[in-house]
Amino acid sequence: MRKFGLIGYPLSHSFSKKYFTEKFAQENITDAVYELYELPDIAQLPKLLQNHPEICGLNVTIPHKASVIPYLNQLNDAAREMGAVNVIKIDKNQQLIGYNSDYYGFLHSLKRHLQTWQATTPMLKALVLGSGGAAQAVKAALNFLKISYQVVSRQSNLGANIIAYQDLNEAYLTDYQLIINTTPLGMYPNIEECPPIPYNLLTMQHFLYDLVYNPQDTLFLSKGKAKGSKTAHGLEMLYGQAEKAWEIWTM
Repeated sequence: MRKFGLIGYPLSHSFSKKYFTEKFAQENITDAVYELYELPDIAQLPKLLQNHPEICGLNVTIPHKASVIPYLNQLNDAAREMGAVNVIKIDKNQQLIGYNSDYYGFLHSLKRHLQTWQATTPMLKALVLGSGGAAQAVKAALNFLKISYQVVSRQSNLGANIIAYQDLNEAYLTDYQLIINTTPLGMYPNIEECPPIPYNLLTMQHFLYDLVYNPQDTLFLSKGKAKGSKTAHGLEMLYGQAEKAWEIWTM
């Protein structure tokens, strides 16, 4: 029996087990199961693989998308460029190869939404909230679409092109109409949380995209809807990255 699964901590928010279990049933895949493996410390990964030699593919979620890299034997080009991994393929030689399918999921989802939403600025710009592993995939997709962006973080000393939340003002909110939350703020069970942006400056010309998918209507998105902004949650991206992960595991 082939085993696939998800590593991260905590995993109470995950949709992956249900998604892949239903996929296996619908496609009559009888030789595979999908499990959740909570790892508070990524250093537990080698022991997990030793105890479960049947594992041939893993998804990786918060907080291990970057810290898992030293435990891998290879990285594909996209994962290396982003410095983040959310898919691990274990080949027949027990080599661990890291990929990033978040990029594909977000790219195709955003492209679909942009077809139905027209920004009022001649050159669309994006605010990327957060600077973690998920943000790397979002930035790669924005680069592909030639959309310039500004990273916003609680820590403004992380490098070039990063500002702090307190720096956001009317000029930024006028100039940047696409706002993407890549942080876990608002994820169940902490549904009362949201990124600290000036929501009073949002308008009907803004588009808020939240990578959080549980709940689908986060406080971040609710505050945007209250100002008439277009919104999108992360479930569509999640479906896209999951299908890409399955493609990677079975190619």
